[in-house]
Amino acid sequence: MKASIIGTGRMGQGLAKVLSPVIPDLLWASRSKEKVSRLMEEGGYEALGVKAASYEEALQSDIIFHSLWFRDVIPWAVKHRDCLSGKILVDLCNPFTDDFSDFTTDWGTSAAEELQRVIPQCYVVGAFKNTFFKVLEQPIHHNERSDVYVTGDDQQAKETIMRLLHGIPFRILDGGKLSNNRTIERMTLFERELAIRYGHYPYVSFKLFGMEEQVDSI
Repeated sequence: MKASIIGTGRMGQGLAKVLSPVIPDLLWASRSKEKVSRLMEEGGYEALGVKAASYEEALQSDIIFHSLWFRDVIPWAVKHRDCLSGKILVDLCNPFTDDFSDFTTDWGTSAAEELQRVIPQCYVVGAFKNTFFKVLEQPIHHNERSDVYVTGDDQQAKETIMRLLHGIPFRILDGGKLSNNRTIERMTLFERELAIRYGHYPYVSFKLFGMEEQVDSI
């Protein structure tokens, strides 16, 4: 299955490096293909097998990881609704306000659920929501791997992403249904607050203890 990344922010850049070892011919797209090409040259992404792409080219992939802000992803998804039909869209975003003080969604929903609501013919899967960009740059901390919670209401789509992510330097866990992102997204803002208070933001993520280090893949 072909896969692509949409977005060239810090999460998009980190994701390209993390995913490239496990996804051959990974496409990386932005509104400006030239910007992607420049970032790839500066960061050595071509040597990792990543290829610059336009939005149109990236949308042809079977699996699309988006690293857009929540305020931008809903209009983007609506605009490209037909192209996204039948695809798996992996949602990384959290619905934070611009100053990271609160949420832009109500308590009874999540960014992932709102995204699924506007593109019902697409399979939305949540992942990496608890992971800040610095963790993507340095995934292993004191020999410990951060957890990635993969959520989705379509079990087959969720398992497809879990298989795809097998082999990256994170522990991949089945995070259950899409509505669990109501908890994950809010815990992510809480971990940010703690990390700032104790002086190690933005290098912060989740790790559940009391479980085997190796989690069986799907």
